Amino acid sequence: MLPPPGGSAPPETVGPPGCPCSASGYGAGMAERVDAVVVGAGPNGLAAALVLAESGRQVVVYEAADTVGGGARTAELTLPGFRHDVCSAVHPAAVASPFFRAFDLAAHGVEMLNPEASYAHPLDGGRAAIAWRDLERTVDGLGVDGPAWRGLLEPLVGRWEDVADLVLSDLRSLPRSLATGAKVARRVLEQGSRFWNRRFADEVAPALLTGVSTHAIAPVRGLVPAGAGLWLATLGHATGWPVPRGGSQTMMDALAARIRALGGQLRTSHPVTSLDELPVADAVLLDVAPAGLLRITGDRLPPSYAKALRRYRYGNAVCKVDFALSGPVPWAASDCAWAGTVHLGGNRAEMVASENEVKAGRHPDRPYVLLAQPSVVDDSRAPPGRHALWTYAHVPRDSTVDMAEAVTAQIERFAPGFRDLVLSRHVITAAEYGDYNANYVGGDIAAGAPTPWQLVMRPVPRWDPYRTPLDGVYLCSSATPPGPAVHGMSGLHAARRALRQVFGDRRDPLALVSEGTRMGQPRADS
Repeated sequence: MLPPPGGSAPPETVGPPGCPCSASGYGAGMAERVDAVVVGAGPNGLAAALVLAESGRQVVVYEAADTVGGGARTAELTLPGFRHDVCSAVHPAAVASPFFRAFDLAAHGVEMLNPEASYAHPLDGGRAAIAWRDLERTVDGLGVDGPAWRGLLEPLVGRWEDVADLVLSDLRSLPRSLATGAKVARRVLEQGSRFWNRRFADEVAPALLTGVSTHAIAPVRGLVPAGAGLWLATLGHATGWPVPRGGSQTMMDALAARIRALGGQLRTSHPVTSLDELPVADAVLLDVAPAGLLRITGDRLPPSYAKALRRYRYGNAVCKVDFALSGPVPWAASDCAWAGTVHLGGNRAEMVASENEVKAGRHPDRPYVLLAQPSVVDDSRAPPGRHALWTYAHVPRDSTVDMAEAVTAQIERFAPGFRDLVLSRHVITAAEYGDYNANYVGGDIAAGAPTPWQLVMRPVPRWDPYRTPLDGVYLCSSATPPGPAVHGMSGLHAARRALRQVFGDRRDPLALVSEGTRMGQPRADS
């Protein structure tokens, strides 16, 4: 069973527990009145709350768990002294995110540690492909396919900020660079179609790229997995794939600390089941899945909008397995020890077959395993000489199957002797993940099936996907563009609209956050 989420911040309830009234007159007149309420203290909810607080608004955040963080919490899941990220562990999207760049994690005491190799992909026979931070070093290691790797990624690595502007946008506006957008589109069409092997001659480089694309938890020869793979591979050479010293919780605690410094309140251990439970507020921003939006709003939504939310498709899921180890993973390909992230799935054909099994509702004998070894750069994650290991395997949604043995066997396949190092392990099945975090419906950590239509038109087909039909109520979760990952941009896009539409405040949210970081003190009300 999954224990209550832990973190470096203690459980907190600040102020009165709220009252049965909320935005735009949903409740009877009650004593408490604030400018804005945010429900859900995940990365997007905290980002939205920070933007509103930096604008001078009085903000209250409600969180069901006893710590903030949502998909970015850290806890001792296996043995004392071993700190495991409960959900997300490695953060290329965070360091590339306009929101987190404006917030400046380093200025708030968060140290992002970059392994020399962003990610690795071992193959049978002791071989491995390594995506070094240095693009040319990677090219040199890919042999005959090195020039093809350079041709695929170098134009994107050189313009990574433009790529980030496109990928992390609200998908409703023109990209900052149309030329970069065209380069991305051509490569997505190539890698998402039957032409995906055209530029490669060997199996090593295709495996390296497919391992990244499989993060999408979908059959990998598709437009969304191709886009995800190219985006993450670009960041591997541009910004790296860093881990925060001490765990992902440190990033969320930094956001929470800044919100508190601005006078915001964070009320943890406080689940919200209805708008009626909230204080009177001009704006309510919900960091929840579509199912949560339906539950919290009850029968207030127009029937057509509610029907569209019920049609929202959730994707497949993960089974999480954490290990406490007595030593580092004994990789047959020794260069894998330099990588913070390792993808285990064999060659491209094996990963295609494995993901198709999951799509068909089956559990592969040799599943795709995403593995993070933060102890490569962060000695705070485990006692001296020990290592904390983070993994998950792809499984069908709502699965109750414990994949620990299959994951262990897949690691042992590429690291003989791994079993002998295991001191303890902790498992969260897909079904338990859904219980742990209501946004992970059935264990779907991406908050929705990764189809091209649903990526752009999530959660429903609307020009403004954040604004609900209820006055002053907004959705700010990963079920809105730009979708999953720890980037805070869904929260920022929703907060931008709330500022303009509710408060008439047209200031740039990124400028507000950046200026707040520089000033280091609360700003005057607008």
